[in-house]
Amino acid sequence: MDRLFELPLTDWNQPLDSARQELATDAMESGKAVFLPQLAFQFHDEEKKFLTPSWSNGAAKNISYDSSTGKIQGMEGESADKAALASMLQRYADSTTSLLNNIFPRYKPALIRGRTSYRPVEIKGRAAKVTKDDTRLHPDQFPARPVQGKRIIRVFCNVNPHGKGRDWRIGEPFAAFAQKFFPQLKAPFPGVLGLQYLLRITRRRRTLYDHYMLQLHDRGKMDDHYQKTALQSPFSFPAQCTWLCFTDEVLHAVDAGQYLLEQTYLLPVGAMRDPEKSPLRVLERMANRALV
Repeated sequence: MDRLFELPLTDWNQPLDSARQELATDAMESGKAVFLPQLAFQFHDEEKKFLTPSWSNGAAKNISYDSSTGKIQGMEGESADKAALASMLQRYADSTTSLLNNIFPRYKPALIRGRTSYRPVEIKGRAAKVTKDDTRLHPDQFPARPVQGKRIIRVFCNVNPHGKGRDWRIGEPFAAFAQKFFPQLKAPFPGVLGLQYLLRITRRRRTLYDHYMLQLHDRGKMDDHYQKTALQSPFSFPAQCTWLCFTDEVLHAVDAGQYLLEQTYLLPVGAMRDPEKSPLRVLERMANRALV
């Protein structure tokens, strides 16, 4: 599959030679997913009890952990259990930081660590509002947490103990997707982006980039014709593997899978080797104006 770039790493702290670092950087910034088929995250024996969906409180699609505060959300259980799962998620977060630093040293000074999540519930058959339905092709964008032009990197690890894959479909290049929908997008009403922040609808002020990216995310998901006819390639990420990509650029949909770890990072566009490949620059060329 030409949308994947494979690396033979087996350890989260394994160094990578400069030639492969450059190849991996070019692959990521060109809209590919970096696939590490031999890189697994090991649960400690006492953590294997978390391999059941009963730990999810059912109100959210995942259990989330914020390493900056130590707070865990979306989980049922006693305080000792929450502390134990938080400790495991902290270990995963730290492992992904080591991984990114070794593969992409140029990003290291600028990486901003976001939330860690654990998804023990099967995604197939889960009811969801169309715009929140991750089984439909989409680029990532956070409605309540505007990224203000920054890139979104996500590191995924399939920890399914039963050997079940995480079934993805990867869509067309971002620029082709955006070209289809950008002419339909509407500019925000004057003052509305600031008002959303003042009313705490958003955690930060949305920029024009956030405004347009959220519309692209929603319009793409709501367009049934596009979902049925768009170029897309299926791939099942096997159990005990890891992959990562710029999910604001790589259109993706998840058809099936259970037991996933995920770590989010933000990266300022200026830290990229080629900022012109970013969705921000793509949309600015289409809009013929600055969006942040």
